[in-house]
Amino acid sequence: MLSPNRLEASPGIAVAPGRAECGAFPRTAGAAPRLCLPLVLLLLALTPRADSSWWYIGALGARVICDNIPGLVNKQRQLCQRYPDIMQSVGEGAKEWIRECQHQFRHHRWNCSTLDRDHTVFGRVMLRSSREAAFVYAISSAGVVYAITRACSQGDLKVCSCDPLKRGRSKDERGEFDWGGCSDNINYGIRFAKAFVDAKEKKVKDARALMNLHNNRCGRMAVKRFLKLECKCHGVSGSCTLRTCWLAMSDFRKTGDYLRRKYNGAIQVTMNQDGTGFTVANKNFRKPTKTDLVYFENSPDYCVMDKSAGSLGTAGRVCNKASRGTDGCEVMCCGRGYDTTRVTRVTKCECKFHWCCAVRCKECEDTVDVHTCKAPKRAEWLDQT
Repeated sequence: MLSPNRLEASPGIAVAPGRAECGAFPRTAGAAPRLCLPLVLLLLALTPRADSSWWYIGALGARVICDNIPGLVNKQRQLCQRYPDIMQSVGEGAKEWIRECQHQFRHHRWNCSTLDRDHTVFGRVMLRSSREAAFVYAISSAGVVYAITRACSQGDLKVCSCDPLKRGRSKDERGEFDWGGCSDNINYGIRFAKAFVDAKEKKVKDARALMNLHNNRCGRMAVKRFLKLECKCHGVSGSCTLRTCWLAMSDFRKTGDYLRRKYNGAIQVTMNQDGTGFTVANKNFRKPTKTDLVYFENSPDYCVMDKSAGSLGTAGRVCNKASRGTDGCEVMCCGRGYDTTRVTRVTKCECKFHWCCAVRCKECEDTVDVHTCKAPKRAEWLDQT
């Protein structure tokens, strides 16, 4: 399995090895500072338009400096400078949606790996207009909505708070209730996410921009889809004669699960002649709705390392020998076979509660077989690099 490194200042996000740091290049004594900066600037200048993204904000942590974030267009940079506290929330949200992406694809050949210290975050895999790109754009947009809305409700932002429209009385299938508590201000989160995330795509009038805008909207609306009404009862002995209610977002996992289902049913399209919408690539399939993810290009198989496609391959990935699904060794290893290693694990067992108030456990050893995908034959690997 890929040995996950960590994005600097971003605990919890699994990443794959990326470009070498400046310190890894040969240098003469005392010359490192002079060589490093020009090299970084050159790399930024040579990066294609679709290869730079605001996603890198998540790697900066508390060090968000708007002028230093590669890939921002003018409107994004202006919003960043005007609302630095919101950018902190966007950065925290980026860590969360990347973790969710990696959870959803943990048993998939493409496992949402990010590149260590690489401002493109996902590398060249996002240059292809594939269903993986569709999912990433959708869940990243959803992550911004979720993070900003949550920050509003928690009082972390100066420009927003609870939803000001949820006042007075209303009713649901159980009867009337009073709005109270703190309803999540989802509409503010959606408005800011649309202004910030969509700004780059609106600068370019091409098919990929149209695809990204569509999938961004799918992500934003997915968060709103899972708003839930939470209530507190008032009355004698909890009789619930009166109710105070508020709207709250569900756990982000629900949004991730929903968008993963949309990924499975994503529709391949082409841009129509006037450049304003989509036509299905296969006439036997239905037209996409506003809630469907769309993509243009078929995905690579992600079996072997392919630098041009951004594929890291599956060599070394852990697989499940007993499974017939995507995590099974036959599928994950692309028919190359697998190696088996016997591993001894130490886990806590036979835990007992002791009054008061401690839980004491024994340590048990468990020997298991771990299966990892074989690397492709060298000739096959060279064909792809």
